[in-house]
This record gives sequence, structure tokens and C-alpha cells, in this order.
Amino acid sequence: MEILLIINSLALIIIVLLQSGKAEGSSGVISGGNETLFANRKERGSELFITRMTVFLGVTFFVLCLFMGF
Repeated sequence: MEILLIINSLALIIIVLLQSGKAEGSSGVISGGNETLFANRKERGSELFITRMTVFLGVTFFVLCLFMGF
């Protein structure tokens, strides 16, 4: 069980590092340029896959930790 947790942790770290920065326009909030901050951006292709994989790995990590705790 510990091996699965280690593999899941490493995969989660890698997939999070592969994500593109979604807050690239957040510096405009301070300077007043918020037109790109609230723009609707749909994820497509590899971005969508990476986002879904991140959610899956995060939930799996949480469930494995709970299972090992009990």
C-alpha cells in the first residue's frame, strides 16, 4: 500500500509541475488591468487531460491516505 502511495505522490508532483500557469494575468489585479483575469478560457486537448488527471490523482491520494490511516 505504501508503494502505491509513493507512486501516486510522484505522479501527482509531476502532473502539477506540467500544468500551465492559470494565474498569469493575476498581476494585473494590483495594477488595475483585470480584463484578462475574468475571461472565460476553455481548456482543450492536453490542458484538459492534465487537469482531469490532476483531479484524479489528488482524489486517489486522499483516499489512499484515509485508507492507510484506518
